[in-house]
Amino acid sequence: MYTIIVVPGPGMAPCEKLRLAPGETLRFGREASASTGAQTLLTIPHDGVSRSAGEITATDTYWSLSNFSRAATYAVENPEGAGEHIKVAPRRLGAPVAFEFSRVVLPAGTDLLSFDVWAPRHDYAAPAEGAEQPERPGGPDGAGRRGRNEPARGRGGEPTALAFPLDRSKRYFTVLAALCEPRLRGEPYAPLPTVEQVVERLRPCWPAANRAAVQWNIDYLAVKLRLKPGPDSCEPGPRLNGKKEMLVSLALRFDLVREDDLAAPAFCAGGGGR
Repeated sequence: MYTIIVVPGPGMAPCEKLRLAPGETLRFGREASASTGAQTLLTIPHDGVSRSAGEITATDTYWSLSNFSRAATYAVENPEGAGEHIKVAPRRLGAPVAFEFSRVVLPAGTDLLSFDVWAPRHDYAAPAEGAEQPERPGGPDGAGRRGRNEPARGRGGEPTALAFPLDRSKRYFTVLAALCEPRLRGEPYAPLPTVEQVVERLRPCWPAANRAAVQWNIDYLAVKLRLKPGPDSCEPGPRLNGKKEMLVSLALRFDLVREDDLAAPAFCAGGGGR
């Protein structure tokens, strides 16, 4: 049973997909050699790549990357993660990678070379009978909007408090989604939209949108997500620079906004209220 599929980049040999079963390895580099004991080889004919650059090892639920370079750090990007990535330092062995879809990026002279790795679909534990169900913060099923005095399903007692109680029907969420949109659409290093660009993006579903209203929602999000103290706090807190960048970084890191939110009715309809 194959669990890992490696998709070579342009000019690499072989050019077809390579499949690894649990326990199998793939050695890659400028002159990857069968004498290393690797069961599969990927040749990257570029003089900026080490002769023996690294190795991939397949397991049941993830894969690991070894970096044999003495100087180059490799990056493993999650193309679906809006900039999520890990770094594998020179000479690091067996760094685990848990992304379902990954892009291994190798610095090679003035070029950046890459190949893709497809891993097994992630498995999730089924909730035990009677246990409190896991919730996605503020999800469309109503999770995160239950009142404090409403009973939790399953076991008795108070429900688990959500870390980031966002309501996707509210206008502040459409502003947050608009800020995250460029990076969610596959441009992980895209600059964030300006306030004026957010206004233009949301005007079809929020005709009254203007700069002041969008900025107010950004300030509200900074308080709601606890990046700055609220107006009733005794501590005014320091001036918050880079507020939009901090909001987007937090939202994408904890999946508060996902790509499917950009197609949701709440994002197109603009929501109501705050």
